[in-house]
Amino acid sequence: MAAECVVGVDVGGTKAMAGVIDESLTLIHRARREMPGLDQAGVIDAIVDAVDEVRAASEIPPSGVGVGMPCLLDQRTGEAVMAVNLPIADLPIRDVLSERLGLPVFIDNDANVAALAEHRFGAAQGASTAVVLTVGTGVGGGLIVDGEPRRGSVGAGAELGHVVIDYNGPRCQGNCPNRGCLEVMASGTALTRESQRIAEEQPETTLGRARADGQPVTGELVTELALAGDEQCRELIALIGRRLGVGIASFVNIFNPEVVVVGGGVIAAGELLLEPARQEMLSRALPFLRDLVRVVPAEAGQGAGLLGAGVLAFDGLAKAR
Repeated sequence: MAAECVVGVDVGGTKAMAGVIDESLTLIHRARREMPGLDQAGVIDAIVDAVDEVRAASEIPPSGVGVGMPCLLDQRTGEAVMAVNLPIADLPIRDVLSERLGLPVFIDNDANVAALAEHRFGAAQGASTAVVLTVGTGVGGGLIVDGEPRRGSVGAGAELGHVVIDYNGPRCQGNCPNRGCLEVMASGTALTRESQRIAEEQPETTLGRARADGQPVTGELVTELALAGDEQCRELIALIGRRLGVGIASFVNIFNPEVVVVGGGVIAAGELLLEPARQEMLSRALPFLRDLVRVVPAEAGQGAGLLGAGVLAFDGLAKAR
């Protein structure tokens, strides 16, 4: 049988990545498109453009496309119902992309795709029940039960980032109507917001001086300074970690997972984030359940979204045959 490849697409709140992936799950070609400021049509154009670029570079014509999207999806119809951090709503995105690309398209929530990657070849490999959190612009959630992804009645479930951890908390991000969600309290966006507050209120601090020098005060800067030993930045990351741990405690009580995997951009802080999250979980989760779970960093790497989307495409093609 001839070798086969697919295209995996990882769509986030700020960028779209596409890559050609072969049967050994090797990423061969990659393309990136920036997303800020794009409307719905522009988002679709960016995805198509990235896919077209990597298709043109591939020696083997791809057989299908897998897409991870940060939105609620109705798997019965392939419709993107709504997204929190993208201008996507009521769009039959699976059919639109398939028509534009001339290939079968398989689509899922981006955190479900990350969970698929972690379960197949990452930190959740071999686990029967696992929770996967992607902590970046927002907080995505993926759930593995009995070794299979669980998506709810129509495929829109496991939105773990929208579990409320502060009833009187700030309004959540984007199109979420709630308050105090894990996403608004413990995401990379939350880390940036807290660091900018410190920089403004305390100009004598490292962050305050960075702001005065015209340097963008971002979560990435906080992580860099924290890893270099800045105590205030370490405490900011620990704050985000403790908030994350509040949510993890609920997931431990509800799902009784063997492992909770934390990925996304904020995991660059490593144990500075994870250890406060573990300790908060241990102080809040039910005693028997908390002793059964590990809270660990993602292992599938920065390309997990692309590779997970590739797995989604290969699985979809196999079921369709």
